[in-house]
Amino acid sequence: MIDVLVIAAPACAALTGAATWLARTARQADLLNSAGAVLTALLTLLLAGIALIDAEHPHHGAWWVLDAGGGVFLAVIAVVGLLSALVAPSQLAVSGRGLVRAARGRAMYYGAFYAFWAALIAVPLVDNLGLAWLLVEATTGASALLVAYSGTRGALEAGWKYLVLTTFGLAIAMLGIIVLYVAIAPGNGSLGTLDWQSIARAAPRMQGGPAVVAFVLIIAGLATKVGWAPVHNWLPDAHSEAPPAVSALLSAALLPTVVLVAWRVLVVLGPALTPGTASALVLAFGLVSLAVAVPFLWQSMAFKRLLAYSSLEHMGVLAVGIGLATPLATAGVIVHVAGHALAKSLGFYTAGPLLRHVPRAHERAVRGLAFANASTASAFGVSLGALAAMPPSPLFVSELLILLGGITAGEIAVTVVAAALLALGFLGLAHALVDGLVGEPRVKRWRSPRSALRLRRLTVVSGTLMLALTVAACLLPGSALVNRLMAGLV
Repeated sequence: MIDVLVIAAPACAALTGAATWLARTARQADLLNSAGAVLTALLTLLLAGIALIDAEHPHHGAWWVLDAGGGVFLAVIAVVGLLSALVAPSQLAVSGRGLVRAARGRAMYYGAFYAFWAALIAVPLVDNLGLAWLLVEATTGASALLVAYSGTRGALEAGWKYLVLTTFGLAIAMLGIIVLYVAIAPGNGSLGTLDWQSIARAAPRMQGGPAVVAFVLIIAGLATKVGWAPVHNWLPDAHSEAPPAVSALLSAALLPTVVLVAWRVLVVLGPALTPGTASALVLAFGLVSLAVAVPFLWQSMAFKRLLAYSSLEHMGVLAVGIGLATPLATAGVIVHVAGHALAKSLGFYTAGPLLRHVPRAHERAVRGLAFANASTASAFGVSLGALAAMPPSPLFVSELLILLGGITAGEIAVTVVAAALLALGFLGLAHALVDGLVGEPRVKRWRSPRSALRLRRLTVVSGTLMLALTVAACLLPGSALVNRLMAGLV
């Protein structure tokens, strides 16, 4: 049964994208999108449920693995993908002229969107570093088209920048994979040489030099796709120019999914390095990302651009948690992945009606939303409050767990620096939240009953899930899920 589900989930997404090309009208395409999204999400959530319910026993196939770590990320990909697909029709209806002629605009959007989603679903499932790299690269082409979808000069530049920089980074990662392949099986290897378990078995007997070179190249290359500083340059432009639903999938699903690949590389290849070396590199990326994000979070800037720099901060938090590698920090990483996905996707969905009624919000910070539209203000407040890690946000609990994990690991200096940077980031986002809600109004009041109802529902659903996650976070340390992740991701 699991074999079938592993194939069916990404295949359903791919087939839905193909089917939308055959739709004769926009309404038909939207109906196919809704039906395909629900089915794809259900199949993916079923896989995630199997992995999480039986967290202590990973399932393996000829080319796939279904483990506890992958289950967490599959659940996030399913929920964010479903919500992004369901909000897409309303955004496409008012998008105007795009990269292609209007008659084929929906087909192009849905085709690229479902190709992107299918590759994302497959990444946590493949039991091979080479295949994982190939799928991460596959997300680049589809998502670059989506970033440039509006066809404006800014969107085209952002899409091109994203394509070039992430492809260059992944080329570096591929070089590291080749070094690793040669080091494990010089002259007589096969594709199976790069299976996660094969790398883990070979790591203790690998020589230090090739292992270090391979690890550094792979992590540095993947860092470009994750958006870790200082190789994050594509992140603000891509998130600012992409359609809001695409920005949500990029930030809330793609970035954490690539973090999972880096996490698995750290776990299986770390034993081949001098103790502490592998974790030190990941911790360095995390702290640098936090430090680079803070000055931008203190600036007054357009909402989507602010969310992009928030992604830089939160991917830095994940890197710190993964690098610390303690039970508390690992529990924090799990909660942070899920909490960030809910808060960030809600933020980008809020940007849809906001930009529609206040076009200048694309260029500068919005103020006085509480006086302009209650539904948009509520969604804005819930999203930004959660991203700032205000209690009872799950991100408050996750960051606390990661900092406590740093203390238990004896990494006092890292913990103090991370705590200081998180406090500064909190102040920046809290100021943006207050100014955006009750600052001197820059926008006129507007009414949009239908879109307001959809946004209210999204806000209620996201807020409820975040509160439930906060409660669950308090029970996570010491759970079977965390114990399994501490024993190894696969």
